[in-house]
Amino acid sequence: MKIPRLRHALAAGTAILSLTATVLVPAPAYAQFGGIVYDPSNYSQNILTAARTLEQINNQIRQLQNQATSLINEARNLQSLPMSVLQPLQQQIQQTQALIRQAQGMAMDVQQIEAQFAAQYKSIDLTSTQRALVEGARQRWQTSVGAFEDALKVQAGVVSNIEGSRTAIDQLVTASQSATGALQAAQAGNQLLALQSQQMSDLIAAVAAMGRAQSLDAANSAAAKVQAREQLRRFLAPGRGYVPTSAQMYRN
Repeated sequence: MKIPRLRHALAAGTAILSLTATVLVPAPAYAQFGGIVYDPSNYSQNILTAARTLEQINNQIRQLQNQATSLINEARNLQSLPMSVLQPLQQQIQQTQALIRQAQGMAMDVQQIEAQFAAQYKSIDLTSTQRALVEGARQRWQTSVGAFEDALKVQAGVVSNIEGSRTAIDQLVTASQSATGALQAAQAGNQLLALQSQQMSDLIAAVAAMGRAQSLDAANSAAAKVQAREQLRRFLAPGRGYVPTSAQMYRN
């Protein structure tokens, strides 16, 4: 009878020790309050995940802002210049061309110049009558005078274009300085180059007109020398030269 009782006593002691151990062992890192389980490690992990997500969202926002800025800059670079001086420049060039086309006596055309120059200056008929020689000299003189007049007209037209060029330069420089993008700055630069080309055209036209006048005047001098020698020969020719006659200077 003692042995069974001892067994029961040992079993009861073991159960008590087990219960005591269960109570004394520290609980895991969570607690329960009103049915809600709180896990500190899971909570900290969630905070880190939320922080990373927020950082990713901020990075995406910055990328969108950079893309928006880039699109705005591209839009500015594609904006055209709100003004143009091309039409006034073309009108000035056309005015200079019209003055050149009004050339008197000797046209500003290669083929026409070749034919007219040969007829008036290179192929003078020295066997023609005195009256014809004098008429030819008069025509050459008129051509030379007309060429100088044409040069003066072209020069006057070039001078009148200076004010238009000054206005165009002022507008283009102002537009270039206030350009909002690369396209506007490039267009302003291109129009400034066009203005320089127009000014060079005016300069070439003025130099060409003056050179034409000087060339015709030189050709007239050369032809006059040839004709003068022929007229002098006729004047001094025996039997056909000058025959002195009496002349009355004053009337009684």
